[in-house]
Amino acid sequence: MENVVRKLNWFYYGQMVIACLVWGAMMYAFQHGCYELLNVYSRLGMAVQYIIIIDALITIPLGLYLIKLFKPQTEKAYFKCAAARILLVSNTMPLGICAYYWMGGYRSMLWIAAIAAIALCFAKPTIGRMEQEMKPEDPNEEKY
Repeated sequence: MENVVRKLNWFYYGQMVIACLVWGAMMYAFQHGCYELLNVYSRLGMAVQYIIIIDALITIPLGLYLIKLFKPQTEKAYFKCAAARILLVSNTMPLGICAYYWMGGYRSMLWIAAIAAIALCFAKPTIGRMEQEMKPEDPNEEKY
């Protein structure tokens, strides 16, 4: 189990590193005028916002519910589901950061990235979480 959690931590912290790299690259490009700012109220600006918001609305809940949906019984199956959970939950983070800078500091996109970052905290791989999620459900146990 420790080996699986160690491998999952590469995904977890890797997504954080990707978000930090995107943040740094977009800030550098923004400060040096490497791209033309996108008008928030233009047709393209609205489309980008809708895409990122819909992505967050679909992938974050799906990623957090993925383990309960498939109920993996082996460590290999758990690894695949947990890695997919981390990738699904955190994919909106770099997208929101890019949109924030591309739209000239439009805070709504930064909030979307922050929501993805908070959701990523709920996907942190630990041995306790792995044991709990792989534990078979007792059909006689009451559910509330």
